[in-house]
Amino acid sequence: MPKTNSKHVAKLAFRFVIIIGIVNLFADMAYEGGRSISGPFLGSLGASATIIGFVAGFGELLGYSLRSISGYFSDKTHRYWIFTFIGYVTNVLAVPALALAGNWPLAAALIVAERTGRAIRKPAVDAMISYAGKSIGRGWVFGLNEGLDQAGAAISPLIVALVLYLNGGYRYAFAVLLIPALLCLATLVVARISHPTPHEMEQEPADFSEAKGFPKAFWIFTGAGALIAAGFADFSLIAFHFQKASIIPQRDIPLVYAVAMGAGALSNLLFGRLFDRIGFPIVFIAFLVGAMFGPMVFLGQFWLASLGMAVWGIGMGAQNSLLKALLATVITASKRSTGFGLFYTCYGVAWFLGSATMGFLYDISLTSLVLLSIALQLLALPIFLWGRSASIAK
Repeated sequence: MPKTNSKHVAKLAFRFVIIIGIVNLFADMAYEGGRSISGPFLGSLGASATIIGFVAGFGELLGYSLRSISGYFSDKTHRYWIFTFIGYVTNVLAVPALALAGNWPLAAALIVAERTGRAIRKPAVDAMISYAGKSIGRGWVFGLNEGLDQAGAAISPLIVALVLYLNGGYRYAFAVLLIPALLCLATLVVARISHPTPHEMEQEPADFSEAKGFPKAFWIFTGAGALIAAGFADFSLIAFHFQKASIIPQRDIPLVYAVAMGAGALSNLLFGRLFDRIGFPIVFIAFLVGAMFGPMVFLGQFWLASLGMAVWGIGMGAQNSLLKALLATVITASKRSTGFGLFYTCYGVAWFLGSATMGFLYDISLTSLVLLSIALQLLALPIFLWGRSASIAK
């Protein structure tokens, strides 16, 4: 390909990643803010703790398991933008609609709908972003996109906390989130108009003929990612611990979550750039650091727990950027949406099982919970090394 054309494609790729990143920034502002208060809101409508836990767990499980289906059909039909629009509309508009929910079953349905919308659009969006990585770096495109994504996740809880501090109430907080939801959809329209065929950013014609299966390295990386997910405590359990143990005041918990999201946003950018520069070693280092959050948040007091939340955010940043960058290096263009969908399904099931186990252990022994969390994440490290060897040998 001529050098001038390569530069042009790189500019297009960078611009596309920035626009989609802004879309995700507004999307995260809509739904992450809603997630920070959805549990207490359900409780205010009369839902029990059991119902709240089931709704949260079922929403996550459905949100991840459906990704293999939406990813498959995205690749099968090549209608990536259709799946993207349907997903974002459902994802972001379900949150402000909670302001109108008059009972907990309706609110629960909207919470599950939000997770379903994310499941519909996520594999298609990740596939389109991966095409930009051919010219400007796999790690950088996912790191940059996830950095903007988590910037929105850091800002939104602050907005919700401000509304609550001003005694606006949960419904008013949900209603305010309609603004970033509409900005998300407007920016998405701009992305579609300016980049109708993202696969052309691969610089080489993407072969959309049927590809058979996935390489061994894909399944190994997926297994390692599943172990990371199983050992990574959900924020709802951490927030429950902070409140029960009186480590962090209830009204400050959204602020701590914002700190974690901010740490994740910065680490996404750093890890993405380092992945392209030094390669696999940053994967090993990032997940080793992320595995250390457990003893800090569950066994520490205010300052250590707050620092632990920053480490938790770094671990989330590593998962969001590095796992997808690794997968993009071993999946062909014609199977990327399907591959990302399968990965997310395995990841989500592992997250659900790990969270359920840690919730059970919480009532028995915090030390056992922490040891399980660390052990599962450290076990993933040699498996990542195995996957790297398999990818080199293919």
